[in-house]
Amino acid sequence: MNTSTQFASPLDPSQALINEICPAGEPWVKAIKRGQTFRIVDLEGNQAVDTLFYNAHDAQERYSATDTINRQNKLYLTTGSKLYSNSGNVMLTIVADTCGRHDTLGGACAAESNTVRYALEKFPMHSCRDNFLHALAHDPLCQQLGMSKRDLPSNINFFMNVPVTESGGLEFADGVSAPGKYVEMRAEMDVVVLISNCPQLNNPCNAYNPTPIRLLIWD
Repeated sequence: MNTSTQFASPLDPSQALINEICPAGEPWVKAIKRGQTFRIVDLEGNQAVDTLFYNAHDAQERYSATDTINRQNKLYLTTGSKLYSNSGNVMLTIVADTCGRHDTLGGACAAESNTVRYALEKFPMHSCRDNFLHALAHDPLCQQLGMSKRDLPSNINFFMNVPVTESGGLEFADGVSAPGKYVEMRAEMDVVVLISNCPQLNNPCNAYNPTPIRLLIWD
């Protein structure tokens, strides 16, 4: 059974060590130390935030959708959910969530998937896979870890609504988020977070209008 648990945080944004805006459709990379708290804010509502996590000392250990789903027997993430690595270790724990449900199955949009799902002329459109690849090639943290496109597993889609149909298919439905909703995680190990603030224009995951997000980190 997939239930949502909405829980607000007592943390004050004015006390955050990091408080940055990621523009619509852009990537964002940052290191988060064990014990720090990381918040993603959906500033205008219904913005999908494609997210990956890596062990900050060994990128071969990274977020695993399979382990995260299997170990908790839940498809969707909310307060109390643990994000597991492919080594079976807990990377982060969701400690606050005012949205209530986040997708583990929808994956990242790409030129190829846009073509298959929508139309051949969608191939040149910007995608989350483009963002991930750009960050892997140019961000110093990713370069330091020696990362490449081989290091792109299935991602989390924070704030994205992807119901599973009775026949086992996936639907990209209208979002369940709203302006100012956020999800907050405590790092259980040193991690690097890689985000694509999704540029998708072909389905309702972004309300057909990609918007900025806010990223905060506290000690």
